[in-house]
Amino acid sequence: MGKYLLQASYTQAGLSGLIEEGGASRRAALTATIEGVGGSVEALYYAFGACDLFIIADLPDDATAAAVSLNIGAAGALNTSVTVLVTPETVDEAVAKNISYRAPGA
Repeated sequence: MGKYLLQASYTQAGLSGLIEEGGASRRAALTATIEGVGGSVEALYYAFGACDLFIIADLPDDATAAAVSLNIGAAGALNTSVTVLVTPETVDEAVAKNISYRAPGA
């Protein structure tokens, strides 16, 4: 199970639906979608700014996260993006690996 940050911005049609149904109702619908693919919602927040909605979710794998984002986006109410979240321990594992790399022009 991986942890993902889903960010979304409402389209005009999505905002109309949000105004009609309310935030708690949409939270329930989004939570049901994520739980329906074997995931869970850790946090869901609405926000002011470039993104209207932030969800931190546990999902089975990258393909499932992509499928959730694609299907929500295809419905037309939200423009979505997904970021894979990495734990500090995973970063420790990454920096411990010896990687050979030559920068361009070096």
